[in-house]
Amino acid sequence: MAFRADEAAQDGYERARRILVLTPGVEADQREKADGALQDLIDAHGPVVRGYPTWHPLVPQENPQMPVTDPSDRCGYQGLDHTIYFAHAFVSCPYGDGSKIIESVEAMEPHPCATITAERLDVPFYNSGTTPILVRCDWHEAFPERHMVPKKLAVPLMIQQEMRMWHRAEVGERWDTMRPYLLGDPHGSRSSLFVNQETAMAMKRVYMAMVESGMFGPLRMD
Repeated sequence: MAFRADEAAQDGYERARRILVLTPGVEADQREKADGALQDLIDAHGPVVRGYPTWHPLVPQENPQMPVTDPSDRCGYQGLDHTIYFAHAFVSCPYGDGSKIIESVEAMEPHPCATITAERLDVPFYNSGTTPILVRCDWHEAFPERHMVPKKLAVPLMIQQEMRMWHRAEVGERWDTMRPYLLGDPHGSRSSLFVNQETAMAMKRVYMAMVESGMFGPLRMD
């Protein structure tokens, strides 16, 4: 089935709303406030997504042999719970004051293309006993197309990430295998909620040139 960005974004919104707003832990008289806050986050940080491209600043790769697409302790975060991802931020709702998340973000190595920060939100998300923490990615460069990472950033970030493994790789992976890692989730064959068709096709051309050079080894056939 063809990838439809609007439908994917709407599905993500509805899932986020069920978890953050319509949960029994949010009082009925607080849901309007929570609903408005969710819409504000989407407006500011992009649509709800299921996973990030491996080159995205929000998922620093500590072990290039085991690529990570979800924020977790595998990429430096501590204390995440009941988490919803947006294209350029995520909200986590741990019980307690969320200090572990904020401290782990502050301890991360700086990224050359973006600044990652964490802050507490005064919003009734998920449950009255939790503290919503917003972890945001503020890119240093404005995007020509709102929330879509331009190819001048996406392509070199992808190359930088993939180059970390060239001397350890045994086979070159096919583009279809790598799409969830390089385009993010949800995605189609030629675009995603992170990159438009022009950028995705540029990424594919560059990635396939790397594979065809033999730098990763022979192309995987199965």
